[in-house]
Amino acid sequence: MPGDSVKVAVRVRPFNQREKNAGSKCIISMSGQTTTIKNPENNETKAFSFDHSYWSHTDFDENELGLNIAKAGSNYSDQRQVYNDLGKGVLDNAWQGYNAALFAYGQTGSGKSYSMIGYGSNKGIVPILCEELFKAVEQNDDKSKQLQVSFSMLEIYNEQVRDLLVKAKPQQGGLKIRQNPQSGFYVEGLRLVPVRNYKEIENLMEQGTVNRTTASTNMNATSSRSHMVITIRFAQVFQTDGGSNTRSSDINLVDLAGSERADSTGATGDRLKEGSAINQSLSTLGNVISALADLAMGKKKTLVPYRDSVLTKLLQSALGGNSRTIMIAALSPADINYDETLSTLRYADRAKKIQNKAVINESPTDRMIRELKEENAKLMALIKKSGLGGGHGMSKEATEEENSSEEQSRQELEKMLKENERKMQDMQLTWEQRLEQA
Repeated sequence: MPGDSVKVAVRVRPFNQREKNAGSKCIISMSGQTTTIKNPENNETKAFSFDHSYWSHTDFDENELGLNIAKAGSNYSDQRQVYNDLGKGVLDNAWQGYNAALFAYGQTGSGKSYSMIGYGSNKGIVPILCEELFKAVEQNDDKSKQLQVSFSMLEIYNEQVRDLLVKAKPQQGGLKIRQNPQSGFYVEGLRLVPVRNYKEIENLMEQGTVNRTTASTNMNATSSRSHMVITIRFAQVFQTDGGSNTRSSDINLVDLAGSERADSTGATGDRLKEGSAINQSLSTLGNVISALADLAMGKKKTLVPYRDSVLTKLLQSALGGNSRTIMIAALSPADINYDETLSTLRYADRAKKIQNKAVINESPTDRMIRELKEENAKLMALIKKSGLGGGHGMSKEATEEENSSEEQSRQELEKMLKENERKMQDMQLTWEQRLEQA
């Protein structure tokens, strides 16, 4: 089966106050799907072609509701147009049972959070997508089909994972990332909250956004110092004569922290340390994108370095696996940001070459429970076997080392066993019971 290429869009925002104060000139122009950048030093131009090029720099007015709308005859792209082109496709894929992912990339202050979350009346892709999903859920009058929506929200800050839906102080070292042979990497203990309407998701998003780590830098007064991942799990449970059949989809919506050069942000101390962790994980993401692009071009012996950062572990299925994926690259139009903007365009250009193989996630619930029970029986056998270490004829140090290694392996197996038991309990609860618990 041929893969699905990652869909890539770029969007240029208006000048911010810092750029206006500096008397900045616009170095970006767009025509159709082509985006052109001009070097302010020698006027040389470079052109890039993407699935969508969105002009959101000028030619708009604010109406009485506070919405930015295009002036007559202009090619201004508003929030609704970006959603219709990108978010709608993500939602369509989810209804079909495919995993879907949408992530925003760009330098600090380039407009990523505006495109993803929005500001004031100008809602971004995430809230519009959630609103549209629940409109469709509420219109479902098919008694044999139950629609279930769950929501989680996390941040990766200084390479540590934090659950944004938990108000308590984050645990030392953050939440642990585990790997399951079937489903890949997952975050142990992350809250996945069942929700019944858009209002509940809106409240959770507000709570999570308040908990998110932001700080002021020279580039952006409210710079996001962490990567944020919102996951919406959408399940369609079909009742059949022989039991039930579940079609599920994970929608991952990722607002990456801003890429930046330390001298541009004026960062020192903690801000510099944060910036270094952000740039390291984004650079690993760049290496993963390059390796995947090489594989798509037919280069055989290419190692994809997913394990080199927490971010790339969690984005593994979105980038090189079972997902239909969209990337939106946010651009600053100002000549003072030429280097960063060109770097973002090159990054986005590489991402276009990635090929994913998305499959529909459909399986009978009864079969899923049976498979988890079988896997648990194997894990129990391995745990019993791991307790038989003898250490005959070995030195005391070697015996202790082997026992320590066996103990670690046993603990890992027990954690996988607990996770499987939790999944089975979850599946056996009715949706109403889960909502009640939440």
